[in-house]
Amino acid sequence: MLAPREIDEYLLPTERRVIRVRQHWAFMWKHVTQTALFLLIVVLGQRYIPTTGSAAVLVDNLAFYLALVAVLRFTVLTILWWIERIVITDKRVMLAQGIIVHNVGMMPLGKVTDLTFQRTLGGRMFGYGTLIVESAGQIQALNRIDYMPRPEEVYEALSELVFGEKGKTRATGLLARPRWRR
Repeated sequence: MLAPREIDEYLLPTERRVIRVRQHWAFMWKHVTQTALFLLIVVLGQRYIPTTGSAAVLVDNLAFYLALVAVLRFTVLTILWWIERIVITDKRVMLAQGIIVHNVGMMPLGKVTDLTFQRTLGGRMFGYGTLIVESAGQIQALNRIDYMPRPEEVYEALSELVFGEKGKTRATGLLARPRWRR
């Protein structure tokens, strides 16, 4: 499995890591709900299907193996979520994922033309959002990152890296137009 410090082996010697996170735990809510509902259906089916003799043994065994498959599926999905990392360095954005086949997708920060983050009501309540990274006329591997934890902090840090220091433009180093406050 990919340990958090192992992702650093993909960093260039001239790069520094700015942010390393995994998707918010709310990402797993769908899988928890699916597994719980499936297990409930299996238990109710096993309990209320009228059987006698050898048919009862068959139904019990089938219910056991279906429940085992559901729990194993949930375990694998949880491990995949746990080892997936979103890494932002001062030069690129990377997404590392996979157990058996390890994939590392990346987008250079120089190609980023626009950043957006969206938050649903659930995202505002639980602290996650969607980060949309657009590049010059191309669809990149990392154009949409759902369930990003603390999206305001990530958005601000990424904006500073892409568009220059806070309050300064990258090209001139002069102060940019002051931000309007409400």
